[in-house]
Amino acid sequence: MVAGMEGAAEIVKARTDKRDYRRIILPNSLQVLLISDPDTDKCAASMDVGVGSFSDPAGLEGLAHFLEHMLFYASEKYPVEDSYSKYITEHGGSTNAFTSAEHTNYHFDVNTDGFEEALDRFSQFFTKPLMSPDATTREIKAVDSENQKNLLSDPWRMNQLQKHLSSEDHPYHKFSTGNRDTLEVKPKEKGLDTRNELLKFYEHNYSANIMCLVVYTNESLDKIQNIVEVKFQNIRNTNRSPFHPPGQPCKSEHLQILVKTVPIKQGHKLRILWPVTPEIRHYNEGPCRYLGHLIGHEGEGSLYYILKTLGWATGLSAGESDWSLDFAFFKVSIELTDVGHEHIQDIIGLLFKYVELLQHSGVCEWIFEELSAVCETKFHYQDKVPPIDYVVHISSNMQLYPPKDWLIGSSLPTKFSPSVIKMVLDQLSPNNVRIFWESKNFEGHTDRVEPWYGTKYSIEKISSSVIQEWVHSSPDQNLHLPAPNIFIPTDLSLKPVQEKVKFPVLLSRSSYSALWYKPDTLFSTPKAYVKIDFNCPYAGSSPEAEVLTHIFTQLLMDYLNEYAYYAQVAGLNYGVNHTDSGFQVTVLGYNHKLRILLETIIEKISTFRVQTDRFSVIKEMVTKEYENSKYQQPYQQAMYYCSLILQDQTWPWMEQLEVLPLLQPEDLSKFVPAMLSRSFLEFYVAGNIEGNEAELMVRHIEDVLFKCSKPLCQPLFPSQHVTNRVVKLESGTSYFYPSECLNPNDENSALVHYIQVGRDDFKLNVKLQLFALVAKQAAFHQLRSVEQLGYITVLMQRNDCGIRGLQFIIQSTVKGPGNIDQRVEAFLNMFEAKLLEMTADDFKSNVNALIDMKLEKHKNLREESAFFWREITDGTLRFDRKDFEVEALRQLTLQELIDFFNEYVKVGAPQKKTLSIRVYGNLHSDDYKAETSQPDSAKIENVFSFRKSQSLYGSFKGLSGQMKL
Repeated sequence: MVAGMEGAAEIVKARTDKRDYRRIILPNSLQVLLISDPDTDKCAASMDVGVGSFSDPAGLEGLAHFLEHMLFYASEKYPVEDSYSKYITEHGGSTNAFTSAEHTNYHFDVNTDGFEEALDRFSQFFTKPLMSPDATTREIKAVDSENQKNLLSDPWRMNQLQKHLSSEDHPYHKFSTGNRDTLEVKPKEKGLDTRNELLKFYEHNYSANIMCLVVYTNESLDKIQNIVEVKFQNIRNTNRSPFHPPGQPCKSEHLQILVKTVPIKQGHKLRILWPVTPEIRHYNEGPCRYLGHLIGHEGEGSLYYILKTLGWATGLSAGESDWSLDFAFFKVSIELTDVGHEHIQDIIGLLFKYVELLQHSGVCEWIFEELSAVCETKFHYQDKVPPIDYVVHISSNMQLYPPKDWLIGSSLPTKFSPSVIKMVLDQLSPNNVRIFWESKNFEGHTDRVEPWYGTKYSIEKISSSVIQEWVHSSPDQNLHLPAPNIFIPTDLSLKPVQEKVKFPVLLSRSSYSALWYKPDTLFSTPKAYVKIDFNCPYAGSSPEAEVLTHIFTQLLMDYLNEYAYYAQVAGLNYGVNHTDSGFQVTVLGYNHKLRILLETIIEKISTFRVQTDRFSVIKEMVTKEYENSKYQQPYQQAMYYCSLILQDQTWPWMEQLEVLPLLQPEDLSKFVPAMLSRSFLEFYVAGNIEGNEAELMVRHIEDVLFKCSKPLCQPLFPSQHVTNRVVKLESGTSYFYPSECLNPNDENSALVHYIQVGRDDFKLNVKLQLFALVAKQAAFHQLRSVEQLGYITVLMQRNDCGIRGLQFIIQSTVKGPGNIDQRVEAFLNMFEAKLLEMTADDFKSNVNALIDMKLEKHKNLREESAFFWREITDGTLRFDRKDFEVEALRQLTLQELIDFFNEYVKVGAPQKKTLSIRVYGNLHSDDYKAETSQPDSAKIENVFSFRKSQSLYGSFKGLSGQMKL
């Protein structure tokens, strides 16, 4: 049966990887990798087809992407529309796909008991899909809506501009998403039938010999091999040769250019690109990885360090981008300050100076060896990831690498080759550079428009002699190579765990802190996770206090950067983030040197001083961040308003933006000691750390902050512990809050239709979760596939600090939010009939799917820690939640689910609590003006008056660290 079969011996896998692998080739030349993981709770599969948007026929831009959408609809064997997604959703899984330049990747995951049928349904995509004329016409609207969502997104706009300024006869130049114009209007004008073109494209391009399949399951390799052979043998093989674009997309007129362009968001950005030899041709030597490591470094002496010290940049990244087997670009992206925007020639001069430094220093073997060692440790101690992500990664690799490197890809450079690195370094020359410079300041100073997104730009030639002048006139700074990395772990041993603890335990509690501790009993990796929540009531006491806390956390990150960047390179990540009630410090990675980094962060907090020059840079950065909130997608704005209405004691970013211009360094100097003066620290320490180490860590931090001669912090008074309370909507009332989209140019409108259910309670939770599971796909089918309201159409659960509910999230240009609200209610009326028709078997099947989802084990330490930390921050502290919810599910009856629907969800139910957030884009602004309270719905005129007038749910945030009064 099998044309070719090779064992797993040739496939290099991580030392810690216990899974079995087998490569087979079916008679139709389909390449398959089988993965057996007896421990997995989820099975998954991914098919990577070696064709993408580069193969779109001229005048049918987006056809490959449109085909990717259409294959989800139906097949000859399973003709019911959307039944593939319905089956997978109801068996605890998810489905997705994406189209790139030369690949289209389809993937799904599902509970283990539903895998064989799911795989059968999936295989039909590639054998006998049905693309009905009616579905084709409808789905063009979804592609158009997907494109509408991207039109005002800077990353999409700038990416297309880079493509636009390339050779018109190279496929890189194309527009890949598609829209109504390219898929319906223009083809019709030419007398083309889009559906026929789809079928032709499928027939011509979808051939088994350019497909790669990965199947991940808990079954034995032999069993899964038999299943795969039967299900995938019928894919046609037309021996299509893989598509290869004709060399580099840039001709001489597209090089040595400076492009000025106007972005949507505030901020100035510089992108410098060079066409280079693709790293994939030399992935063992890793030339782009080596050069990206050095040019993108942030330690002392690096390009970024110098630009930061001069106050010119707030971010820099470097590495290969937009690569294929045939061409690639090396890209340096720099986020500029307002002052940096005025020094663009100096910045480009310094970049080329750093490139010259690399040429003069020669290729350093010790730097390559260090980088190689970091990559090797990362590969061999990689975290397990969800199977769906793993199969997508590998099926993509299979198209590019020989079998032995399918799991590794380009992630393990091991061959030191100065000549290969030097070859790519020499390509980073002023002779073939492309410079893209974005800023709102160019508004009114451009003379061209990119056709697909409407991006305004101008273009000028820039000779290498001009760049040489910039190099010579740029400031004389001490650029140098990085120092050896002290954070590289050398002790990767595992600590002994005395007992198999399933849940976090409260190891210590005092008036200063609480320590939650969870040793690693599942993952056996030399990694740890530490989170410290600084609960400082003063930090959230006003809009000013919240902004100052934000600036404080950003300044801390800024002060740490050149030192802690080495830790990040070595696989030790950290963050300091502000919260509603203070700020959090998080450190995650190899445990060996974690304490050194953590103690440095605490020391920086305890000795914090405001540096005036850095304050003004960070203030400018934070100001732009707030200003850019108005350019969020309309559905994100709607979700923000929903949180603002529901969560008590939260300040709107609009007020924070108002106070920002007035803030001075001395305000922060006074604020930080006051904020820290009353604090309570909640610790979560997990992973490869022993209990006594965790306690020593806490003691040390308490000594530094609370117990020195002039303590920075004092314990909170019992009355000061901050709680998180949520608005309790009035039973039997529908509220709505209308708002115009903050970006007047956005045509998209959005609705968040929120149904509040109640406080965290196992029985209630599982009814809500089961309802969400059974209604999720039905909502998508009706509101997106049938009615085509918009690309973003979701029904999901919502949890605000332990207060549970449901939400529909829909973004649309087709209908205004008031109209969409009516469509949601019409769907609920229609779904009621389906719920009443549900058979006992269907009910049981859905219950079992939800039980399997709940029993799914955490994949890695980060995932486990996020789950337990949520219980701590909400105050619910039900670490054993899954066991109790599974028990509640086992006892649940169909009638109880129907009763739940009738009480909480059914349209017009007397106890129902609804809040609709309606964000109006410019296509529906007239509807906005007409919004008034109706007999059956109350309009919220002012968020804060409303919030103050409502009851609040009691907080779960109990007595952590509090004394009894």
